[in-house]
Amino acid sequence: MVQDAIVIGVGGMGSAAVYHLARRGARVLGLERFSIPHEMGSSHGVSRIIRLAYAEHPDYVPLLRRAYALWRELESEAGERLLIITGGIDAGARESATVKGALESCSIHRLDHEVVDAVELARRHPGYRLPRAMVAVLQPDAGFLLPERCILAHVAAARKLGAEVRTGERVLSWAAEGGEVAVTTARDTYRARRLVICAGAWARTLAPQLQELAVPERQVLIWTAPLKPERFALGAFPVFNMEAEEGRFYGFPVYGVPGFKIGKYHHRCERVDPDRMERACRPEDEAVVREAIRRYFPDADGPALDMKACLFTNSPDEHFIIDFHPGHPQVAIAAGFSGHGFKFCSVVGEIMADLALEGRTRFDIGMFRLTRFH
Repeated sequence: MVQDAIVIGVGGMGSAAVYHLARRGARVLGLERFSIPHEMGSSHGVSRIIRLAYAEHPDYVPLLRRAYALWRELESEAGERLLIITGGIDAGARESATVKGALESCSIHRLDHEVVDAVELARRHPGYRLPRAMVAVLQPDAGFLLPERCILAHVAAARKLGAEVRTGERVLSWAAEGGEVAVTTARDTYRARRLVICAGAWARTLAPQLQELAVPERQVLIWTAPLKPERFALGAFPVFNMEAEEGRFYGFPVYGVPGFKIGKYHHRCERVDPDRMERACRPEDEAVVREAIRRYFPDADGPALDMKACLFTNSPDEHFIIDFHPGHPQVAIAAGFSGHGFKFCSVVGEIMADLALEGRTRFDIGMFRLTRFH
């Protein structure tokens, strides 16, 4: 049977793409080389931040508004909570890219926000101990998603609509043949009118054009036992995105895993092969984030409860890649989410369904086109 679409990769982006394709009545097959969910890619770790005051670029905000609405729809479909609002903090020096970018997005899109100094932030949220040179942009709509549950919810809803999702099936190759695409796995060859590649850190092995445009990087997260747990409890501690002297950090209140969670963007700047990456976490991994905990969140400086390695897949400018394959218009690619993509999964899934079924999308994805690199 010829499918309407095949989706390679059923993680955060791919699960949403399968769901939105099925929602429109398409015959869709999702192919995942691991389990659903799994801890080999970029969509695990209990929580993923979602925020509206988007420092990276104000053009992301309309996509985020749609993403929030779609996450709420998925919650209703699944009958469970997937998005938890905590409020959010974008912090740094007043002239930092993080603070200026967050304020620009707030201004352009008229987002509710407040700017406070480090003293006032600590008064309201005692878990924070930022230096006096920093300020914080507080935006009430930020929070976090539960990534594993989100993926399972998308897949369950897609299957209910008739989608087929196969796990433990690695894609070996694909080829465009006339008006169709043939996808060969270790088990079989499947055919479809359209192909959607959402393979995360493995995308560049399926589209060589991405070799230097979607580069995997090892990332490490840590959960610690707070010395004063009440200061990092849900409701007391907003999620954060912080630009500091040591780099850019992000973190979460206690939820699920009973600890304070923190990570550093571009943890140790390790470009990796995802099939050979070291998954075990080392003392030097902990040292990178432990320094920030001690300086900025000293009441969270208890013993490590857990550490996990995951992957970023970085584009050169750290903006997404969402486009058609340059040589095959029946193939659409979503890649290079550069460590800030999961919050957009719901809307990216909708966009990929648009591209696959209609050849266009109502969303402005101009800044994500591959042509910007040429």
